[in-house]
Amino acid sequence: MTTLQAALSGVLIGGLYALMAAGLSVTWGVLRVINLAHFGMILLGAYLTFQIATSWGIDPVLTIVVTVPAMFVVGAVLQWAFDRLRISEFTSLLLSFGLLIIVVQAVSNTWTADFQRMTDTVNPYATRSLAVGRLVFPVTTLLAFAFAVVLVVGAHLVLRRTFVGRAMRAFAQDRAIAAAFGIDHRRIGLLLAGSAGATAAVAGMLFALSNALTPATAYEWFGIVFAVVILGGIGHVVGTLVAGMLVGVLSGVVSVLVSPSAAPFVLFSTIVLALLLRPQGLFPAGGTR
Repeated sequence: MTTLQAALSGVLIGGLYALMAAGLSVTWGVLRVINLAHFGMILLGAYLTFQIATSWGIDPVLTIVVTVPAMFVVGAVLQWAFDRLRISEFTSLLLSFGLLIIVVQAVSNTWTADFQRMTDTVNPYATRSLAVGRLVFPVTTLLAFAFAVVLVVGAHLVLRRTFVGRAMRAFAQDRAIAAAFGIDHRRIGLLLAGSAGATAAVAGMLFALSNALTPATAYEWFGIVFAVVILGGIGHVVGTLVAGMLVGVLSGVVSVLVSPSAAPFVLFSTIVLALLLRPQGLFPAGGTR
């Protein structure tokens, strides 16, 4: 029963991993931008959730009404700058890492480097859980998984059934041909990067619901998020959700059966082995789906 609890909890936590990874995966796969500042937007989303909920006394989930538009603008502005300066894929990695350092320092200067957590009065979700027989699931992980499923399914439908989605897929496959058919890559890029920023805001809100915040947390996300992105297939939206759940299950089960300290070793060893056998990840990279 303990193993089953760990596995199912891992599936739910995998939803949060997927939300953190989705924006990074799509911008990397379509725009050829490795935007490490995405982690900074997640961090800002988390701290803004903490600040708005604490100061204004509103439901922390409702803070996305403010943070989602704000991070959409930040993501779009960053993409505008990358496009304007003709930043290459590798250069975007270095430049965005510098931007991430600036964001982390700005957050540290604003909120201090101490741990910050919403009180139970401000964040009632932290103490709530759903019991199904002998299994108990925290409401925060249920929310994370629900948001992940809704956003991933929504993104998949947009990419498959709308003109904008088809334009994005065409642009990801062959930029020159897409441009020849009149697809405006600049507008597509702004919309996509803005949407990635919006998902970062949602991920930050969900992280703040169940965790204490500290600026250095942004660096701790690197391993898990990149594992999900690469394992799911770069640019594959549904792949990030599947990979996120697999990563969550593996981490949870190993923590119970072996020890929490062994989980990262087993997780990344398994991912390395999986990529040796299937370098493109679980799903084909190179286009958004």
